Amino acid sequence: MLNALRCPQCLSEHIENYSAYETKNNGTRKLYHCTECNQVFSETKGTFLEGLKKPISFIVQVLKSRSEGMGFNATCRVFEISKNTLLDWERRFANLKDSLMIYALLHTFLTQLIEGDEIYTKVGENVPAEESAGWTVVLMDRASRFIWALKCGKKDKELFLSAIQTLNDIILRTGDITLVTDGERRYSLLLFEICQELFHTGKRGRPRRVLPRGVRVRLKNKGDQSHCRGRKRPKYEAPCSEHPETPQDVLNSEIHANHVEALNASLRRRNSAYRRKTNTYAKKKTGLQRTLDAFWIIHNFIRKHFTTQQVPAVALGILKESLSWEQVLRIQRLPVFSI
Repeated sequence: MLNALRCPQCLSEHIENYSAYETKNNGTRKLYHCTECNQVFSETKGTFLEGLKKPISFIVQVLKSRSEGMGFNATCRVFEISKNTLLDWERRFANLKDSLMIYALLHTFLTQLIEGDEIYTKVGENVPAEESAGWTVVLMDRASRFIWALKCGKKDKELFLSAIQTLNDIILRTGDITLVTDGERRYSLLLFEICQELFHTGKRGRPRRVLPRGVRVRLKNKGDQSHCRGRKRPKYEAPCSEHPETPQDVLNSEIHANHVEALNASLRRRNSAYRRKTNTYAKKKTGLQRTLDAFWIIHNFIRKHFTTQQVPAVALGILKESLSWEQVLRIQRLPVFSI
């Protein structure tokens, strides 16, 4: 279980009530005793709330303000907290992403249609777009609006590879999956490099390399090609060789990234680092990724989507009901093998 309490020392679930203590702003908290290693620990040990004395309601209010587009310095001024305090809270919150991602990848999915796209912002100095580390790759399930990948960096192979590696993990847990993109061919090329397989027909000759069975990739080439020399690319195409037994039931009308484009517009409203024509852009790549990780948690597990009226994790079947802010803040940061 996501919120199951374990011993932070030995990760055992064999724990028992030990005592309780009073806090200044957050009422009574329990102490637990581990029967395996004899460790005594608080219920907030290893969570976001460990060592924090501010009221939980106040911390949630600050994080909500940041998630609704308030800039970093403005948040510090309005709530009268220091920059180091806000930075510490955001880092703690963003660090919960790994635990939630692992929990999401433990599930099996019947089918998914994933849209891929990129969004750009400045990082540090205003350099040319091809040199900026502000490119963000987004991979989102269309039906549930669950965001699988939200990675920033320079628009190079390393950035796309990190997103495609996440997609490869999803493919292993999904029986029927389709990736659709607008114009960017690196999604399909890197995916083909990572998870291709040989299709043996029993005939003589070298077997053909194809995508795994049930995996489809479709590309929509945008823009006018009348000025281009040579053979023109089709508007809709399958850029990779697919398994012959994979159903070819993707309609041209379904090959688009409109839902990710809408998400990008929402991201520009809710994340001040992506707002155009302001000086609230990120100063470092690590700071930008921190805000993206926080957005990922809130979007996928806490906030209802405007269109589906469901939390994406619930719509995808990862959770039965959405998590509250306090539930997320009480999730223990545990090693990969312990979840």
